[in-house]
Amino acid sequence: MNISKHAFGEYEGKTVDEYTLTNDNGISISVITFAGLWRSYTDGKTNLLLNSADLENYTNNPFFAGRIVGRIGGRLKDGKFTLNGKEYQVDQNEGNNNLHGGSNGFSFQIWDAQTSQDANGVSLTLTKTFTPEMDKFPGKMPTKVTYTLSNDNSVTIDFTATSDADTLFNPTSHAYWNLADEGTDNILFHTFQANADQHLEFDDEKIPTGNLLDTAGTPFDFSKPTLLKDAIDGMQNTTEKGFDDLLVVKPSATDSVATLSDPASGRSLKIYSERNGLVIFTANSFDDSMTYNRGVAHPYEAVALEAQTLSDTPHHPNFGDVTLPAGETKSYKIRFEGTF
Repeated sequence: MNISKHAFGEYEGKTVDEYTLTNDNGISISVITFAGLWRSYTDGKTNLLLNSADLENYTNNPFFAGRIVGRIGGRLKDGKFTLNGKEYQVDQNEGNNNLHGGSNGFSFQIWDAQTSQDANGVSLTLTKTFTPEMDKFPGKMPTKVTYTLSNDNSVTIDFTATSDADTLFNPTSHAYWNLADEGTDNILFHTFQANADQHLEFDDEKIPTGNLLDTAGTPFDFSKPTLLKDAIDGMQNTTEKGFDDLLVVKPSATDSVATLSDPASGRSLKIYSERNGLVIFTANSFDDSMTYNRGVAHPYEAVALEAQTLSDTPHHPNFGDVTLPAGETKSYKIRFEGTF
């Protein structure tokens, strides 16, 4: 096992470091301290993650590429929610709505970092304390995000927080995946399977209406491995011409909620989550303002798979509870099993 660190660039006058963790099998991951951003998951030949060598491609990125997201993932209608009878107004950073915790959330911070290792693997722990003055959410919230690369080659991201006042906590990872050989610049010939029988209905602002729609017989039916090209072809009559949607999955720590595979290379990715939502975003709106390891950004270059509790839950209690009560500690884990 090995841990290395080097300077990756500078953001707002502060150094951004990159940490690379390598297990006993030669599998490694790299994470930078800006946005807790996951840059690589590789066997030394192929990186399963969409990434860039240029920090500016991340700091100016409107698609949250690779970043950790919080205090909440997804969209919050009108940037408003009520806790204990009090209404809170947070950032409206996407039209009328709050997206991914706002413009000063997890995804816009430089985090403190510490590494460790044991017989089973290597870890990077990122820490940051969030306050209402930073992101407008209630509560002073010390937060810890730990990436662990195990010797079984899996990666677990553990999000843990405590708050001194009731607040919201629904973090996720916004990593983008392309499992194909390095010369392949799209995920159209990947297959995708998810244990979801329903997905959320959205309004024109991508805010949930509260309705759950059955996936059977629609492009959202991923009950068996489905070629993404076929599913995306079925979405060409939509505004997005692809997926930017939330599947209602069956939470499990022992059974994967989703599997992404590239039949041509034989690589695959299984995702485990004990929360009930999985965003699938097929990069439909990527444009040429960014450049990645898969080339100039373009639609379908990669796919984001964001495990979380269904979004906008304060307005739809049946979606789940993302409240972090004062004085309690909550942890959410997402585990990724990559096969190279």
